[in-house]
Amino acid sequence: MKKRADQRHSRIAALAQTLPARQVVQQWLIGMAVVVGIMSMALAAKARSAPDSFADLAEELLPTVVNVITSQTIEPSEEPERQPQVPQGENFEEFFRDFFERRGGGRQPQQPRRGGAQGSGFIIDSNGLIVTNHHVIEGADEVAVRLQDGTVLEAKIIGTDEKTDLALLKVETDMKLPATSWGRSDESRIGDWVLAIGNPFGLGGSVSAGIISAHSRDIGSGPYDSFIQTDAAINRGNSGGPLFNMDGKVIGVNSAIYSPSGGSVGIGFSIPSVMAEHVIEQLQKNGEVKRGWLGVQIQTVTEELAEGLRLDEPSGALVSSVSKGGPAEKAGVKVGDVILEFNGRKVPEMRKLPRMVAETSIGREVDVVVWRKGKKETVSVDLGQLPDEVVAAVAPEKPKKAKNKPSKVADLGLYLGKLDSETRKQFAVNDSVNGVIITDVVPNSSAAQKSLRPGDIIVEVDQEEVTDPGQVASLVGKAKEAGFRVVTLLVFKQGEYSWVAIKLTS
Repeated sequence: MKKRADQRHSRIAALAQTLPARQVVQQWLIGMAVVVGIMSMALAAKARSAPDSFADLAEELLPTVVNVITSQTIEPSEEPERQPQVPQGENFEEFFRDFFERRGGGRQPQQPRRGGAQGSGFIIDSNGLIVTNHHVIEGADEVAVRLQDGTVLEAKIIGTDEKTDLALLKVETDMKLPATSWGRSDESRIGDWVLAIGNPFGLGGSVSAGIISAHSRDIGSGPYDSFIQTDAAINRGNSGGPLFNMDGKVIGVNSAIYSPSGGSVGIGFSIPSVMAEHVIEQLQKNGEVKRGWLGVQIQTVTEELAEGLRLDEPSGALVSSVSKGGPAEKAGVKVGDVILEFNGRKVPEMRKLPRMVAETSIGREVDVVVWRKGKKETVSVDLGQLPDEVVAAVAPEKPKKAKNKPSKVADLGLYLGKLDSETRKQFAVNDSVNGVIITDVVPNSSAAQKSLRPGDIIVEVDQEEVTDPGQVASLVGKAKEAGFRVVTLLVFKQGEYSWVAIKLTS
């Protein structure tokens, strides 16, 4: 480095001998300006600025977006029609009853009527494949699409997926339709510019611009929520329309808004393209979506549970129950395992796992890395197909206090009893459930704060099965002697298994 600096100084000195001082300074300033310019171009390439206008991009993309028109027969309500309130008194009731019956109210039988709705969609194939939302065409008897030039074409529903709110339509036409293509939503960043195109309020094609406000939003609309949030104006009628990046690629399907008034307040949600493209491909191929099935019930690993499970950090998905005969049970996945990796991908939090499993092909063998009793293990699972329905267990009735004398485990703030025939009958516990029953809870204890109550059953303590209150006390004592502040309990309550972290009383 010193040698290069000396050489550079020698060149400048030589130049100074042949040029006036002012020219030397000018040459140096020009060189610095070039360097700064190159650095500015590099920064601009890394963080793209807003264009002077979206007009060229909008002109190119508008023809690929359609207006989706639906109609359906609305059956009259089975509930009796509500009669208008009329004044009480002589002749008033008869007068108003005659008046309303003459106006078509009162006792006139209701007839089925036609209703309709409008939404948006976009063409993904020049032969007529169109993507929209499931809720846009749900219950429709007839579906049609209106192109940008006003042409109306009858559409056939190829398939829908309620869980992700996506649907695929097909129109037949001799025209070669303008089509768009999918982009990579997982490569988009918060702050990137986006365009939303749709048919708000049935007014026709409309364009709005904004940025990506957030990724992976869970708004409670379905089991696979992972929305892109944007502040680009999205209103009623935009549902099913595309969210474009600045390369003109679809990175989202506009599906929902948050709005007290029904209009845009700058909080819109789009289904990410990495999910939508996979679903649409299956609808095109099969007419339905076949999802992978692991066969476990899972819960979030909280900081307390991570401490109780001896994990370094709260991550992964904690297995609270395993479906009998399911893929996970056959592979050896156990209750109490924390799934850390699935098919080579880390599971940063519980709600990511269902999407990972659902997106994986049925019948494929995948490696699952679990945390089990203080160490990592890998099991191979042959994924099955997600059943259409899951039968929920019936929650037991609100229990009464146990009749037999309980044992108190002071470190937990619990009174425990044996699960025998008498307590099974008293607390309505199925014979398939084994463990130790909670007969009472100390007020204001850690157990009370975790909402444990009489009738709940402790199945495991720190992943060790228990059938006697003495076993619970012994395992809690060992954890305390080892210096642990938390123990984990596998609890059966209200028909379901769940893991609970209980702080030990000091």
